[in-house]
Amino acid sequence: MASDQFPGWHGTTIIGVRKGGEVVIAGDGQVSLGQTVIKGTARKVRRLSPGGFDVVAGFAGSTADAFTLLERLESKLEATPGQLQRASVELAKDWRTDKYLQKLEAMLIVTDGAELYVITGAGDVLEPEHDVTAIGSGGNYALAAARGMMDSDRTAEQIARAAMAIAADICVYTNGNLTIETIAK
Repeated sequence: MASDQFPGWHGTTIIGVRKGGEVVIAGDGQVSLGQTVIKGTARKVRRLSPGGFDVVAGFAGSTADAFTLLERLESKLEATPGQLQRASVELAKDWRTDKYLQKLEAMLIVTDGAELYVITGAGDVLEPEHDVTAIGSGGNYALAAARGMMDSDRTAEQIARAAMAIAADICVYTNGNLTIETIAK
């Protein structure tokens, strides 16, 4: 089945917001298969600590595929401690060239508290403009909402929470059960 036909591929929202010396990654908890909600309290945002180096990652897409990518990212971080950009680029290169990894259907938002990236299966490592990024089916709603709040007095977490609430109101594949991880540099 092609990725655009896979019923669970488009269902989630993950946002990353950098403001005031901290980065917050928030994700909803809904797992959908087609039009059915399978679970409402999934954890799609994880803290990784390879070699004592903290990284927060959020994923959208197939759960098994995302966990495979998280394991690969962890091994890249162990090989290049403290170098999130290098580890992300190495993961993206492998993802683009390895025939097994090419079939993985997921995206990642990763941060070490200073850097913030989106890693895609197309071999992209994207650094967002305006210190906010989002992925998943509700990602554009959350992104627009967060960008509209970036000049306010709200903290990164307040912006992420409010943007996710807006996405959950609009996107049927996103709920309000959030997992939030904050990291500062």
